[in-house]
Amino acid sequence: MKTKRRKFSSAFKAEVAIEALKERESLAELATRYKLHPNMITTWKRDFIERSNVVFETERPKSDFDEERERLYAKIGRLEMALDWLKKTSVKAGLSVKEWA
Repeated sequence: MKTKRRKFSSAFKAEVAIEALKERESLAELATRYKLHPNMITTWKRDFIERSNVVFETERPKSDFDEERERLYAKIGRLEMALDWLKKTSVKAGLSVKEWA
């Protein structure tokens, strides 16, 4: 009976590679804990080290929070401009500016 080939996420591979880099446990212990072959851990560790420079070369992708913050700052800017215009217009019309403060 054939067994299905296991597929590992990149997050899992990174976690195992980082644990291997810490060297708190031997490869055999890590292999037992994660149910992997030690050669697989060694390969992931080597790949992790080789590609680590990519993390600092690429720009961090914008998160939804960053996009929302930029949108809100733009809206605040527009509202402040409108408020300034209303203040100037009300002074010209003879209305009290104290009410706007």
